[in-house]
Amino acid sequence: MGTLYVIATPIGNMEDLTHRAVRVLGEVDALACEDTRVTRKIFDRYGIAMPRTVFSYHEHNEAHGGARILGFLRDGLNVGLCSDGGCPGISDPGYRIIEACIEAEYSIAVIPGPSAAPTALLASGLPSSSYTFKGFPPRKSGARQRFLGDDGDAPHTLVIYESPYRVAALLRDAVVALGDRRAAVCIELTKKFEKVRRGWLSELADEFENWKARGEVTVVIAGNHPKFTRDAPETNEDAD
Repeated sequence: MGTLYVIATPIGNMEDLTHRAVRVLGEVDALACEDTRVTRKIFDRYGIAMPRTVFSYHEHNEAHGGARILGFLRDGLNVGLCSDGGCPGISDPGYRIIEACIEAEYSIAVIPGPSAAPTALLASGLPSSSYTFKGFPPRKSGARQRFLGDDGDAPHTLVIYESPYRVAALLRDAVVALGDRRAAVCIELTKKFEKVRRGWLSELADEFENWKARGEVTVVIAGNHPKFTRDAPETNEDAD
């Protein structure tokens, strides 16, 4: 039986690809990736020969793509799995095929590497000894406040991915759900125009209110601890 290699790829800076990932990408028999055009840039950058079989595996074809992966593994071929950036399965396609491979008792090897969540956590300057990765929040305000409020009393730091178009709305809802806390908005991590803004949630919400959306965003919010909280200013609590 073959092995599924779950390969982390750069979230921005191409130099972050590990030596092991370069080797494995050049050795697998087939490669499943979120967008073949994006992944091809890695092969071109490092002069890696593309596998004979390269195909798409994303959220809209997980069933079909997953069946294809399982077929290759059944035939004894090694298959690589990567997303457009970061670790497959972490707010990207990957969990379902990993689960299916475990159920079918195929071997799995994870090739660790870049990920926006720990990168943002460290850049935020907030406590990193205990944190919860929340992924992407709901789009509607009411559901988003409940999503945030689930961890309202917890002392651990929260790490959240968000669309650049909804950053201000997320920050406003966080003030309502969590109170005013220390936070950081991390934009375009590891890229040329990387930006990290640190401050109180209410201040950051004002700062990003008219921000022209661009790049990928990770928001880090402090846990419920007196050192990182203060009374929030008046906030509109109307929710969907």
